[in-house]
Amino acid sequence: MQFRYQYRLYPDGEQRLALARLFGCVRVVFNDALERTTAVKASNKLLGPPQARIAQGPYQRVPKNVDLSRELIAQAKRTPQRQWLAEVSAVPLQQALRDLDQAWRAHQDSRAGKRQGAKVGAPRFKSRKDHRQSARFTANARWKITDQGKLSLPKIGEVKVKWSRSLPSPPSSVTVIKDAADRYFASFVVQSDDAPLPETENEVGIDLGLGHFAVLSDGTKVDNPRFLRRAEHKLKKVQRALSRKTKGSNNRAKARVKVARAHARVADCRREFHHQLSTRIVRENQAVYVEDLCVRGLGRTKLAKSVHDAGWSAFVHMLEYKAARYGRAFARVDRFLASSQTCHVCWVVDGPKPLHVRQWACRACQTIHDRDVNASRIVLAAGRKLAPGREAES
Repeated sequence: MQFRYQYRLYPDGEQRLALARLFGCVRVVFNDALERTTAVKASNKLLGPPQARIAQGPYQRVPKNVDLSRELIAQAKRTPQRQWLAEVSAVPLQQALRDLDQAWRAHQDSRAGKRQGAKVGAPRFKSRKDHRQSARFTANARWKITDQGKLSLPKIGEVKVKWSRSLPSPPSSVTVIKDAADRYFASFVVQSDDAPLPETENEVGIDLGLGHFAVLSDGTKVDNPRFLRRAEHKLKKVQRALSRKTKGSNNRAKARVKVARAHARVADCRREFHHQLSTRIVRENQAVYVEDLCVRGLGRTKLAKSVHDAGWSAFVHMLEYKAARYGRAFARVDRFLASSQTCHVCWVVDGPKPLHVRQWACRACQTIHDRDVNASRIVLAAGRKLAPGREAES
């Protein structure tokens, strides 16, 4: 199984200039290749279906990566307009062509119905005003981690790295990223074997919510930290300061970075909370079951800000891949399951209830239920039916 390990980079002034030059060259090569392929695809589209292309006009072959690399990198370096491409490593430029090829393939598979999920549009041109820039180095770029713990990149130098943890295996590639908050990161791709944890008899169903972030079937309630709500005062302050700055000025650029850093701090806190909670749940339980919520639909309601602040999708994704890595069972139950209407004692469907009703009594067995705890136990029972090799429970 492949994983990404991300670490903070601290380049000096000259290395920042070299990285900016590298990001710019990657962007130019990507845009040149996109312009070249888009023109050919548009010309072929005008010819109609494949059966009519021979009769109506010549069909142009879409250039492959080898042709684009020869034309846009090797030959372009010898021209006065693109001679500065020789100042950076050629490997990230070739990786930009692979990224474009993958983007076209994803778009075509999405149109043909071969790709699940939301529709993927055609690739778009990159802008120098994009606040997130990246460049990928593969093994043939001859980058390395020095004995002093620095990251040595070709034509950039040895960059200081903040190692928060050790790599489990030698990485196959590294991607240098600059985010909107003007921070630099190194993202390593490593191959790691599964590490099954000792088996346990505990199983858990999880009901995600807004009052409490998660309610477990054993009665545990995890408070919702509401990171965005807590940071709204500071965000409002820096955003107002940004709106007062003149467009195009250096002060506006500095204010934009302050806004980006405030948002990055919120995202980092939320991600750390998700990691800690998901790791604890996976370690303590042999099977994890969670409701398959329609976050996109909930994000269009009046609760949109609170829904996105909770980050349910990211948390469920962490549970899924950590369960696969550590040898745990994981399942998503049907989103249309009436978990808030069904009594987990006698299994009578008691009917819908408004959100302000947090406790209710079953009309059949008169059991008083906590709405969220009862829902998590219904999710647990439904998940056991989905798990292979388990007996169905009524």
